[in-house]
Amino acid sequence: MVKTIALLATLDTKGVEVAFMRDCIVARGHRALVIDSGLIGEPATAADISNAQVAEAGGSSLEILRRHADREESAPVMAAGATKLVRELATRDEIHALVALGGTQGTTLSTAVMRALPYGFPKLMVSTMASGNVAPWVGTSDIVMMYSVTDIMGLNPFMRRVLANAAGAACGMAEVKPADTAAKPLVAITTVGITTVGAMKAAEVLQAAGYETITFHAVGTGGRAMEEMMRQGLIGAVLDYSTIEVSNEVFHALLAGGPDRLTTAGALGLPQVLCPGAIEVLVFNEPETVPERYRDRRLVRHSPQITDLRLNRNEMADVGREVGRRLRSTKDRAVFLIPKAGYDSYATHGEPFSDPEADAAFVDALRASVPASITIVESDRDINDPAFATEAAQTLIGLMQAKARSG
Repeated sequence: MVKTIALLATLDTKGVEVAFMRDCIVARGHRALVIDSGLIGEPATAADISNAQVAEAGGSSLEILRRHADREESAPVMAAGATKLVRELATRDEIHALVALGGTQGTTLSTAVMRALPYGFPKLMVSTMASGNVAPWVGTSDIVMMYSVTDIMGLNPFMRRVLANAAGAACGMAEVKPADTAAKPLVAITTVGITTVGAMKAAEVLQAAGYETITFHAVGTGGRAMEEMMRQGLIGAVLDYSTIEVSNEVFHALLAGGPDRLTTAGALGLPQVLCPGAIEVLVFNEPETVPERYRDRRLVRHSPQITDLRLNRNEMADVGREVGRRLRSTKDRAVFLIPKAGYDSYATHGEPFSDPEADAAFVDALRASVPASITIVESDRDINDPAFATEAAQTLIGLMQAKARSG
């Protein structure tokens, strides 16, 4: 079946390259739809959607934007216009992949458009910026970043190969048939390295009961991606096994999950079981990056680049209150399952982060803060104990079954 690949770029500076990619796409039996996000110069190839249409969709006009010629003012307008048009095309199933070319400005604009598209929709950014830290452009989206190696400024044997590869990749992704929707809800699980044993066991139990699972590394972006997938309707239940991203947000550490972490499943009414996996741990890079106020704490070198420290009693109480506050929007019944023998492999008896009094302070503050819809259940096991993981999974299965019965 013929697919339509959208090509997004500034045609005044990348028009020749876009024309080449359009030919590559057509040669593979598909259709290209070219969108011009340029502003100043004349396009070097024809657009199917002009820069004037993009500006209008963004709430302005090309004439006004050109009159000011201010990137700080014009770029958000062009990004908003391109986003609106591309989303509409994708919603109507009129495009099946999006490819963009750009340097710093083009990458910023094009990836803003891509981040507005749903997970699974093919998104490929050919960029001069793709060899470094791409987090500012990718965020929690499934954007494929492809390094152009050289500047995207004219065709030569090397650039033709790069662009042909990009066109072929986009066509290939567009040709993939989406998987059928599962009859049972997809279950999200969060984990970090020191809770992985328990999370794997929980996944095994869920899978044995006929549920498919999707696991997120709770490193900040993981939790945010999970909750965005909930909002898009891709995830139907959650075993939030490792809620470390909340404590790291509260105390400005490396694995901060953002201010909305833990709010989404409850607000959507999804079945959820929560656990305090590694929630007593703050994560930093090398020891010298640990803030001065924590230097008297016992530190654990998780890896050469990662240093962990343990929160004390008062800090754990603060985290318990914050977790409770974030869960107040929970509509339906949920369970918070507490492994009293340790929240991760560093916190079991005899390990460096074992501190039952601090953990108790967390539970007391949590109990006083959560809404009545959340039941707190304490277990004498640690979080990596197979029996605890099994209990967590079976509890979630019970909630999902009850949800299914209620319609």
